[in-house]
Amino acid sequence: MRRITKKDRGFTLVELMIVVAIIAILAAIAIPQYRKFQLRAKTAEAKTNIGAIATAEEAFAGEHGVYVLCASDPNRVGPRKNAWRNPRDNESFNLIGFKPAGDVYYSYAVRAGNPGAIHGGLGYTTSTSMDVNGNFRNAVNVRDGQVDITIYATGDLDGDGARATFRRTDESTEILPYPGGAGVSEF
Repeated sequence: MRRITKKDRGFTLVELMIVVAIIAILAAIAIPQYRKFQLRAKTAEAKTNIGAIATAEEAFAGEHGVYVLCASDPNRVGPRKNAWRNPRDNESFNLIGFKPAGDVYYSYAVRAGNPGAIHGGLGYTTSTSMDVNGNFRNAVNVRDGQVDITIYATGDLDGDGARATFRRTDESTEILPYPGGAGVSEF
């Protein structure tokens, strides 16, 4: 019989346990960081769509002299994507020609005036519509130097019930977290 040398023995149980402990420590550090990275990446949707809505609003206002108010769409938020509903052709987001590419994590709304005390745009039900004569109902007149509309994106990406909201006005290109909004610090 051949004698087993130290070189042929393999790993000891202690060595294997040390390797498993090191892997567990690395996973405990990496997994939360990966989750945070995913949430930050999903906020890019809100910022991109707010910019697209603002561009569409400005183009519409340039042609018609009014901004369009848009009810919350979709009207719920959560950790999963929601389908974009299709309002009638002559109201809300369809008037300005905005529709996101696919389902969305955030709910979007366009409200009149400065950001108010109500948290974001979720649940906002007022929409601009156009009648058969081309007249607009619930539209906001364009006034230079004043905030006429605020665009909101409200979401709950991690499903904890705390909503994060971003906003932008017609007078600024800066997209900001909604002041005092719950969940903003998560991102």
